[in-house]
Amino acid sequence: MNFSRLAIVFLAAGAVFVSCNDKKSPAETVTEATKEVAKQEVAGVVEKTTFQIEGMTCAIGCAKLIEGKLAGLDGVKVATVDFETKTATVEFDDNKQNVESLIKTVEKIANGIYTVDTSSIASVK
Repeated sequence: MNFSRLAIVFLAAGAVFVSCNDKKSPAETVTEATKEVAKQEVAGVVEKTTFQIEGMTCAIGCAKLIEGKLAGLDGVKVATVDFETKTATVEFDDNKQNVESLIKTVEKIANGIYTVDTSSIASVK
């Protein structure tokens, strides 16, 4: 009697296990592919800009903080800040960022203690 109950439990568990497959229908697959294509944006031209930053007092705190904030922006490919020359160099996708937004980001850090010398901005496409 116990063997019969055990066999029934195993058969029921096996039926549930087999019936719970995770295969997607073709319609679900097409819908997911369409969503992925919609998420992808057309990449713009990668621009490179450099500018002087005033107000930095140290390489580890100031320069690395600014570098990290710039590098974390959407569309920024590379951001480096050189404390010695007080120069930031940023490569970015022009569909997602522009020079003005980069400057605003720098000038918002630490309640505005850093300023960008706008006469020193140089950009290359």
